[in-house]
Amino acid sequence: MKAFETKYYLVPAAICLVALVSLAYYYTFTNFSDKAQTEYLYIDGDDTVDSVFLKLQPIGSSHGMTGLRTLVRHSDYDEHIHTGRYAVETDLSIFRLYRRLRSGQQSPFMLTIPESRTTKILAGVLGRRLMMDSTTIAQALTDSTYCKKYGYDTYTIPALFVPNTYEVYWNMSMDQFMERMKREHDTFWGYDRRHKADALGLTPVEVCTVASILDEETANNAEKPMIAGMYLNRLKEEMPLQADPTVKFALGDFSIRRIYKSMLETESPYNTYKYAGLPPGPIKIASVKGIDAVLNRKAHNYLYMCAKEDFSGTHNFAETYKEHQANAARYAKALNQRGIK
Repeated sequence: MKAFETKYYLVPAAICLVALVSLAYYYTFTNFSDKAQTEYLYIDGDDTVDSVFLKLQPIGSSHGMTGLRTLVRHSDYDEHIHTGRYAVETDLSIFRLYRRLRSGQQSPFMLTIPESRTTKILAGVLGRRLMMDSTTIAQALTDSTYCKKYGYDTYTIPALFVPNTYEVYWNMSMDQFMERMKREHDTFWGYDRRHKADALGLTPVEVCTVASILDEETANNAEKPMIAGMYLNRLKEEMPLQADPTVKFALGDFSIRRIYKSMLETESPYNTYKYAGLPPGPIKIASVKGIDAVLNRKAHNYLYMCAKEDFSGTHNFAETYKEHQANAARYAKALNQRGIK
């Protein structure tokens, strides 16, 4: 009789235990997300437990949110909120998500450094992709003391950046970002490129400065070594570069389609019509194609160039000023015929 009573009570107890275990499993080890693809959670320095849950709400299922709230409620997560970009895969369990957030196990992403015309534009791009504020980035890149930490000044800092795509963490600090860019720069400027720059009598910054002008002169990468050779010939002859893009940079307007004589008097160290030699720094973040075009410049005797009158984006080259004047006259006529001012 006693054995029967014991079994009578054990069965319901076992059922309750199984139910509790099943419930615990359901709210802990089943998938958190109800999305069909991986979603990402971004936690910044201002987030609290409540705001983290608010950001997770559109991603998690109802039971996923309940399970995570239960785990957080019985932990010290509120004292260990880590910033970062966290992947929430479709098969990520509630418990694994909790562990990921609690330990700060964030996911990296691919950041592309573009060929920006100004550091302000670069700051805007970075501010949209990283946790850092664009204003903070812009201020750092225009701070001479800060730039000096990395071997540059506010004129030459664009030469630090090599346009490419890098795997980084969303919550990296400005110092971490700059240190990463410095490492990538040093890797890019390995023996081969530095050796070629030395052979031309140029520093990497000077190569980037010439390359930045090439990039603005033409989008035709095949022609860039030819233009590079012309500018290097001018430097060798101690002639002014007379590069139209530097005038546009000095005026702060790259949309200008036609350079007038009055513009050539613009007072700026970047105005290569007014001042001989290279400008104080790149007029944009130079492309890799532009940099390599300078390092592999085509040797020739041309000292002048003018955009072709067919508006193909390529140029007519000349060894003498007389030839150049004829080329320039044809181009001016084509501009007038099209009403370009």
